[in-house]
Amino acid sequence: MPKLSPTDPLIHPDCEIAQSTFGAYTEVGRGSRVLHSHFDDYAYCDRLSDIANTTVGKFANIAAMTRIGPTDHPWQNASLHHFLYRSEYYWADAEPDAAFFERRVARRTHLGPDTWIGHGAIIKPDVTVGAGAIVASGAVVTRDVAPYMIVAGVPAVPLRERFPARVAERMQALAWWDWSHERLRAALPDFRALPAEAFLEKYEG
Repeated sequence: MPKLSPTDPLIHPDCEIAQSTFGAYTEVGRGSRVLHSHFDDYAYCDRLSDIANTTVGKFANIAAMTRIGPTDHPWQNASLHHFLYRSEYYWADAEPDAAFFERRVARRTHLGPDTWIGHGAIIKPDVTVGAGAIVASGAVVTRDVAPYMIVAGVPAVPLRERFPARVAERMQALAWWDWSHERLRAALPDFRALPAEAFLEKYEG
């Protein structure tokens, strides 16, 4: 695999990318679709991810075949079909429903830093997944997830905290995800070897 770049995202083949931006050391897996979204530094998604209207935090880990920020149909109307808003597909004299698309794009999903979204998970629009949280494989997330919480199920519910509350608070205060690339490299042996609390004790203050 080629090394990731501080300037150019690694976009694997067969991806569809539209109106999206990418930070340093980012990657989009083969066959993924990313629309109206932003990947912060070090964030990546695996193959066949479908991501729309989403802000992906630093160091976010998105597994394969996930759906994040899935777009809506107009379920309150007489029909759900996209002839209502993609009307130009069907009639030469019809325009797309610009207001509908504006409302849909405005419904943002937010993934916090260092989150892990498991294989096949779905995260609905207007949902925030807090820093360090884990979404289990196959979960359907319909409401906000607290930082450092592990959620699973359909709909997703909290299983347990990843760290005790005080450790989670300290980790957010440390905010190692904002460190420079060089500082991250220097701390790499400790990231690998130290449990979270020992890491905090070494690097706080």
